[in-house]
Amino acid sequence: MTTRSPSQVTGYSAAWSIVFVWSFWLIVSRIANQSGLTVYDLAAMRYGLASLIAVPLCLYYKPWQGLRLIQIAVVSFILGPIYILCVFSAFHYAPAAHGGIFMNGVLPLISILFGIVLYRVAPGFRQLLGAALILVSAVVLAWDGTATSGPDAWIGDLLFVIGALFFSSYVILSERWRLSAMQVIFCGTVVNALLYLPVWGLWLPSGLAEAPLQPLLLQAVYQGFVPNLIGLIFIAHASRNIGNANTSSILAAVPGVGGLLGVLILGESLSPLSVAAMVLLTVGLLISVRRKTPVPS
Repeated sequence: MTTRSPSQVTGYSAAWSIVFVWSFWLIVSRIANQSGLTVYDLAAMRYGLASLIAVPLCLYYKPWQGLRLIQIAVVSFILGPIYILCVFSAFHYAPAAHGGIFMNGVLPLISILFGIVLYRVAPGFRQLLGAALILVSAVVLAWDGTATSGPDAWIGDLLFVIGALFFSSYVILSERWRLSAMQVIFCGTVVNALLYLPVWGLWLPSGLAEAPLQPLLLQAVYQGFVPNLIGLIFIAHASRNIGNANTSSILAAVPGVGGLLGVLILGESLSPLSVAAMVLLTVGLLISVRRKTPVPS
């Protein structure tokens, strides 16, 4: 019988925690439509509230010292308002299940395409097979979503894919530039708060003043703190203790858990075809994970 070390136990716990963090974020973002808040308000919460914690940390650690100006500009743009407004807008058109599918689910497929175009790296058989299953399931889900969720669901799916393109770019640059968690928080949160909040306060429409207190608090806590700060810490801890491959395998559960929560909490409908496609998607994600031989310590 294999006994896991305490660090492995906390690593697996962190990975499964982030599955539920991201899955519930899909639900919270979907019901934001009913709170009276605009997508611009949600973006302001994401950058502004997280900065309350991020600014003191950045002043202490000074993460900008290890970054060039062009790196700060590029990472801040990738994690900036265009990315997050596309994602929040997508929830106006497509169900929560599609968020997990077309953001988390297609990430391996986009990573393969980026690898071919940018680095001339040919994917292996496992990656090609997984990508094929992901592509088939995504097409089926998009077609079925239009039939069951309304004729505009494809708009939401397209916006989710744009969000996935931004996030994939961040993942690639984060690995290539070896960005630390504090550098990501500085660029993704603090810099964007300085740039976005004045624009939001002066010119963008807001429903903040009319929003009911309970939905407002839910969105403020979840959009402002949970995915940005807690999620980032959990992913870093899981990757460090159980490896990127195991972490990626566990995160493959996000589309399925998100879809299930959408049914249970929001009453969204999933046809048998959509359920079958989500199972196929999960299999494709698991196949796509690149297994690495552990290096002895």
